[in-house]
This record gives sequence, structure tokens and C-alpha cells, in this order.
Amino acid sequence: MTSAVRVEGIVKKFGNHIAVDGISFEVPRGVVYGILGPNGAGKSTTLRMINDIIAPDAGTITILDKHAPGPDAASQIGYLPEERGLYPKMKVLEMVAFMGELRGLSGSESRRRAQKWLERLGLAQWTRNKVQDLSKGMQQKVQFATALIHEPALVILDEPWSGLDPINADVLREVVEEIRAAGRTVMLSTHGMEQAEKVCDQVCIIARGKKVLDGKLRDIKRAANSEGLVALGFADDASKDRAQAAIADTTLVVEQRPPRAGDIADCEVKLVDGVAPQRLLAALVAADVSLRRFEVVVPTLHQIFVDRVGGDAATIAERTADHA
Repeated sequence: MTSAVRVEGIVKKFGNHIAVDGISFEVPRGVVYGILGPNGAGKSTTLRMINDIIAPDAGTITILDKHAPGPDAASQIGYLPEERGLYPKMKVLEMVAFMGELRGLSGSESRRRAQKWLERLGLAQWTRNKVQDLSKGMQQKVQFATALIHEPALVILDEPWSGLDPINADVLREVVEEIRAAGRTVMLSTHGMEQAEKVCDQVCIIARGKKVLDGKLRDIKRAANSEGLVALGFADDASKDRAQAAIADTTLVVEQRPPRAGDIADCEVKLVDGVAPQRLLAALVAADVSLRRFEVVVPTLHQIFVDRVGGDAATIAERTADHA
């Protein structure tokens, strides 16, 4: 399988601080690949090294199977940086078209593509306005257009949902899916697990500069699902009382937990390793327990993130995302 990006043992230090500590991963072509982690994990530093904005102190990066970071690779990359960089006094259409010309497009082709992208992103009525007249979220979409205008083989988006309301976040997600459908590759960094779960095929979770976990999202969730959590809801108090004997059976259940925040289950139980959920269900039925819910819990990406990164770091990330 050819790769869009191959990263091998990259290290980046700033003084005594190790921002990226021996990270390796491979991004296949034609996927959406998420670099996930809390603030300060090393996500943006990793993307900047791929874009040749800064150089790694150790390790290698290969782009599209043959390029090192630099001029040859740059023409095939579309990059949305975390720090936005637009000329505030330029008109919106001129801003996007100008970036197209910098990428080698003719003036007429740049304007044609710029108009098309602005229409796609819901900015057609703002083409003659100056960039500074737009809201933060609208400027974000303008910069998104500048990253895509030359139809790059590799699109790199650093915190792309920052500052976007839910409607515009959905528009951006749809465009990411369109890029993938066209056979091109998207790399994105985010600490917003909900958006990442909607669009990513594969993820790499990093924390404190180190890789914690990587792989296909469905495989990661399947592995987490094998941990044996079951959500239970009882039809009435009498059934809840009768269920206690089965829940207390240490050959079946190792732990009982409160339901997750926002869940309507009465409780969650963690099964003993190797115990199939059907055994617990059979025990409940034998005890004449009436159930309104019996569900093997499939963890969300946020829950996996909390488990692997740690609650404190994950809480910081989610709090930051809520105030972005």
C-alpha cells in the first residue's frame, strides 16, 4: 500500500522541553487521518514538521512515497494552520484567488476556482467584502478555501473546527468527506473527539509528546468494546432488586458502575474477562428480571481518549474545545 505520509521516529525539542518524542505512524492514501490529543500534546508541532515549517531534530518524514518535507512536497499539500493568516484588507475573492496564483494557477483559473469554493462554503454573497468584515468563523472558511484551491493530493488541517458554529462545522465535515471520496488524503489535528469520530478512518492519539495509540478507528473501538461493559435498564424497582443477585455474582461481574453522564441506563457492569454478555442475560432472565435495556456498550472515541490519555488531560482538552 502506498502512503500519503510516513513518519519514523521524529523528535523535536525546544530547549529542555521535548515537544515530540520519537513518534512514528503511517497515513495511507485516500483516508481521513486524525492526530488527536490534548493541548500541548505535540499535534501542531508534528504537522509543522511535515509541512517543513520546522525541522525535526531526529527521525524522517516521507510524503507521497518520495518527497521529504520541502518545496517539492509543498506544491502537493494544502495546509490550514492553527494560527490563521489572511490579509485583512483584501477582498475575499481576491484573497482566495491570490493564493491560487501562488500555487501556480493562472489568474483566470484561480478566480474561477475561488468563486466555486466560496459558493460551496456559503460565502458567495461576501466575495466583494474585505476579509476584516467577516466573522471569525467566516474567515476560517476563507482560509479553508485557500488550502484547497489547487486541489492538493494531501490536505493538512490543524484544528479546523476551531471557532465554527455547528452548522459551519457540518459544512466543513462534508467537504472533508468529499475530498476523501475523490481519493485524496486528509490529515487533521483536533482535541474535539466528537468531530474526529464523525470523519476519521484512522487516528493517532498522542499525549505529552508520545504516541499512545494508533490504527483504524473501527479496530480501536472493537478492541475497546471487548472490555465487556454492559448497560442495564430495569422495567421496575422489583426487577432492579431481583437483578442484584446476578450482578453480585463474581463469576459474571467484576464491577458495577453508575451510568455515564446523560445516559438513561440504571447502571453499567463490567463482565469478568472471557464472560459473554449472553451469560449475564441468561442469569437475569432466570431471576425473572424485566429489562427495558440490555446493551453492550460501544465506547465513544472520547471515552477511549479519556481511558488512554487520562481524565485530567482529557478534561482540559474538552474544556478548551467548549470555549473555542
